[in-house]
Amino acid sequence: MTVTAADYLWFEDRFPDLAEAYCFTLVNDLAPSELLQRLNGEEHPALTGVTAVVEAAYDLGDTQQLIAMTAIDSWTLMIEPNGYLGVSEERALPASAGTTWVSHFCNINGVDSFLWAEDATMRLVFEPMFPDSRWGSTPDDQLKTMRRVGFHFGTEEPEMDQSVAAAFALADMMTKVRLTPEILETSPFTCGSVKIR
Repeated sequence: MTVTAADYLWFEDRFPDLAEAYCFTLVNDLAPSELLQRLNGEEHPALTGVTAVVEAAYDLGDTQQLIAMTAIDSWTLMIEPNGYLGVSEERALPASAGTTWVSHFCNINGVDSFLWAEDATMRLVFEPMFPDSRWGSTPDDQLKTMRRVGFHFGTEEPEMDQSVAAAFALADMMTKVRLTPEILETSPFTCGSVKIR
């Protein structure tokens, strides 16, 4: 079944605090504890729901990044409020060794990025607001899917910017992990912090 940006328009409406600045990452066949270890993280108490995760993240200060992880089928979802580790090549590529890594990020200034890595190789990187410019070892492998889910190509301004929702839809199509408001509101999250400075 084809997923489009319309299927993820709820994110910015339902979770405005998180939507302001976030990074979502899906990692295949890697448990939350293993992912925390690969990122050289320190374990924190578990939390339930992203509201608690966002509050805890802003309590940490600016030298550490809170990461919250939960298993969904064979994938681990990692959420970073106001974070970017998932799209940081120096962190994501080594951590993707032996697995598939799909991550997207947006911050309060409108800076955004989508990264797909496999086994420490960068397959695709692009800015969701500017999908015409792509790089990586296979930058056009997802081009048809990118068009189908609703990324805006071309020089004319879109009527409505749906780049955040389109990034969620592309990650969904690539991983077959459908995120819902209920998953974000009720999931138990394994938490940790990673030094960023």
